[in-house]
Order: sequence, then C-alpha cells, then structure tokens
Amino acid sequence: MDSIKLQPEKSVCPLKDIYNMVNRSDTEVIALIKSRSDVEQGYRLLISQYKEPLYWHIRRMVKNHDDADDILQNTFIKVFKNIEQFKQESSLKTWLYRIATNESISFLNNPKNQGFDPLESVQHEGAVDDLADYDDIHSKLNKAIDTLPAKQKAVFVMRYYDEMPYQDIAEITGTSEGSLKASFHLAVKKIETYLKS
Repeated sequence: MDSIKLQPEKSVCPLKDIYNMVNRSDTEVIALIKSRSDVEQGYRLLISQYKEPLYWHIRRMVKNHDDADDILQNTFIKVFKNIEQFKQESSLKTWLYRIATNESISFLNNPKNQGFDPLESVQHEGAVDDLADYDDIHSKLNKAIDTLPAKQKAVFVMRYYDEMPYQDIAEITGTSEGSLKASFHLAVKKIETYLKS
C-alpha cells in the first residue's frame, strides 16, 4: 500500500494569522511594503502598530480630537507617498514621529489655528469629550503647555508624555541633544511659572 503524504494545512486560525502579522519588526514591515507583493499587508501592519501612539502624540500637541485625526491622516498620507525614500538610517518610529511632529507644528503655527480653545469648542458643541472631565490642575497644565512655542511644545510632549529618550527626539527634530535638554528644561520652568501664577 502506498503511503499518503499529508501536506500541512494552511492556517485556519485567524488569531494565529493576526499574531504573526502583529509580531513583525519594522524592518519586515518596510520589506513587505517595498516588496510590492504584500504592500497592503505592510501598510496594515504599519497602521496597526503606530496609529494609536501617533494619535496620542499629536493629540497632546493640538488637544482637539478632530484636528488630531486630520493630522494623523495627513501623516500617514505623507508616509505612504514617501516610503520609498525611507533609507532606514533612523528607526521607522523616529521617522514616523518626525512626520507627525512636523505636521503638528505646521498646524500649530498656522495663524487660523492659533487662539483656539478646545475646552470652549467642546462646551459650544455640547459634545462630551475626555477634556471636559479634566480637573482644574490638569486643565491649567494643558493651558501652560499651550503657551509654549510649537517646537518647544513638541519637545516637551515627546519627553514628558511619550517618555522618549533625548537621542530619539534629536533624530525626530534634527536638533542636538544638548539643545533639546535646554529646551525641555526651559519648557519646564515656563510651565512651573505659569502654574504658580
């Protein structure tokens, strides 16, 4: 009797497929995108890994959910358009954060976006937002952060909220670590002064 060779079955467990998809390194994600064979899967991986941390990074800078969503969308559009130029001299994370930070700074520096009070817009719209639940201290901290110049605000957000090392922030902003430390220290002093007033 001839022996029958059993071929391994394709995975029928979607959770295993998701696990394998999520546990890919940045190098693998870039390779998938650049290979042209699994571009869609590569982009899905990129978005699933970075959508939430980038959203919160942007949100901490611009405060408004709708603006943060728009900036996040613009960030991913720029990533998709420029992924071929990504030379992997820096990590994918720092490259994505650089784009998100630059988009946020451009938004904050746009004169039509200056003077916008997100708390006021929430009250006027009657919407329930997590900003409405902040206590007085947190609200005052947010106002103090909003007084910082856009680039200094970005440095503060990356260091304080995102807990990024200065080396990563330097790659994102194109600024020396020494200048970043000075900028962060100055931002902390300005915030302290604002909170004491």
